[in-house]
Amino acid sequence: MPEPASETDLSYEDARDQLIEVVRTLEQGGTSLAESLALWERGEELAKVCQRALEGARARLDEAMGAESED
Repeated sequence: MPEPASETDLSYEDARDQLIEVVRTLEQGGTSLAESLALWERGEELAKVCQRALEGARARLDEAMGAESED
């Protein structure tokens, strides 16, 4: 698995792709408890990055829709 980038360096797409890889690795099993916990924690971080990106996109869409309504 590639070295994780800091949360601020990740685009939504990069975070999503890394999250998919984390989930695949966890589903395959064969990792130690410590590795599984580290993967889980990384997955939580990546999910937060994705959630913030989606919330930001939603806010921009809402703002654009509001601006259109005012015209």
